[in-house]
Amino acid sequence: MKVLLSLLSILLLFSESFAQNPKVKYGRVERIENFQSTFVTPRHIDVWLPDGYSEKKKYAVLYMHDGQMLFDSTTTWNKQSWRVSETLSKLTSEGRVRDVIVVGIWNGGATRHSDYFPQKPYESLTLIEKDTVANQLRRAGRTDQNFKPVSDNYLKFVVKELKPFIDKKYATLSNRQNTFIAGSSMGGLISMYAICEYPNVFGGAACLSTHWPGTFTVINNPIPNAFAKYMKTNLPNPKKNKLYFDYGDQTLDALYPPLQQRIDSVMQLRGYDARNWETKFFAGDDHSERAWAKRLHIPLQFLLKK
Repeated sequence: MKVLLSLLSILLLFSESFAQNPKVKYGRVERIENFQSTFVTPRHIDVWLPDGYSEKKKYAVLYMHDGQMLFDSTTTWNKQSWRVSETLSKLTSEGRVRDVIVVGIWNGGATRHSDYFPQKPYESLTLIEKDTVANQLRRAGRTDQNFKPVSDNYLKFVVKELKPFIDKKYATLSNRQNTFIAGSSMGGLISMYAICEYPNVFGGAACLSTHWPGTFTVINNPIPNAFAKYMKTNLPNPKKNKLYFDYGDQTLDALYPPLQQRIDSVMQLRGYDARNWETKFFAGDDHSERAWAKRLHIPLQFLLKK
């Protein structure tokens, strides 16, 4: 309980620093404050529009999780960011990607883990396995009660509430071929889950440093197996959808190599190849926005190439 209260205090401190709008070198960010939802807690939405954004054009849309970490390192808790505006502006000016706007969805702070944790794989566990997962998360300070993912509702928020709002307010290409979703760590998990649950909405997903353990240990952990089983049954049609994964081998990423390799086997089994799937390993990379920013250009080109 004390660990969780401490975590919540830190999250509150971070939220105060996030209150200011992010400053970007290229384009501009429009904030939708406390977007109201019937499915999840209210949260800010930061929409990045590129230089020259015009209602006379139409833009692809990239939805990204942990939106408070995407644009401006001076407003983030660890003074790091994904540097999204810099990377996308460079790729666009070089003609490597199509015109795109980015919808940065803030995480819910204390609800982040339950919002992002793929729900159906968790629900496939036995009661004993669910207790094991809950105990592991309690020890890690991620919950002080029985853990229950609510990611089905989180995805309903994105698909049924946020996307229609964005498509109405901005000049978007709203079809599957121009709608993408991306995130890292738990954000990587929910991006994978999103394209499996809504393959007709999202044409591609980028999952960086995907947190396949779900908890913070691989010992006596039933979750990686549940994720692999879920993907065997629910991966979308490789002829219509694209998936990108990557991982490092330092800090939290040190847990990922064998787990990602198992997922790669599932991808191959389901008929994915270089035309619609990439997995990349970055030796020496850790679990941080600095690392993800360094390699962000790779998934962006994979998903958004003209």
